[in-house]
Amino acid sequence: MSALEKGLLLVVLQVGLVSSLGAKLLYDRATRPRVWMQVATFDPNLPIRGRYLVFSLQLPTEGFTLRENSEPYSSPFSPSSCDLLVRNGVLTAVANQHGEFWVNVRLVDHKPLAIVNTQTPFFIPEHGNVPTRRAGGEELWIEATLPRKGPPRPIRLATKTNGVLVPLALD
Repeated sequence: MSALEKGLLLVVLQVGLVSSLGAKLLYDRATRPRVWMQVATFDPNLPIRGRYLVFSLQLPTEGFTLRENSEPYSSPFSPSSCDLLVRNGVLTAVANQHGEFWVNVRLVDHKPLAIVNTQTPFFIPEHGNVPTRRAGGEELWIEATLPRKGPPRPIRLATKTNGVLVPLALD
């Protein structure tokens, strides 16, 4: 086999590998559930820099119990792990001691709210506006595909004001 044939074989293998990953992601997007969820952005401590956001999901909870005597600076709820499941069309953090995600459950307006840090980046086009600063009363939401395993895969961003979701044009 000549060097040219080896090079062409390598190109074909790499294109096939990338194409199979793209096909799997498109298949998941077409067949897996998609939900809107409220998020909060934070600056990740990652070695890559660029135009992207990383989110903490803010989700309703199911199955968490309030601890009797919680330590200061710790979550007052147990367990500290969860799985993400769709319940009545809403992504919910379901308590599971051996769950896939670490969760911090807090009381917000006298209701438990799960803060799940998924470390999933959402990349923004080079000349797009970064939607980290919002007007008072606006919430940041993402639409995401829920794979069988792993964190939600963001599709698009939106702001929610007075109960109305408005997708953001980041182009």
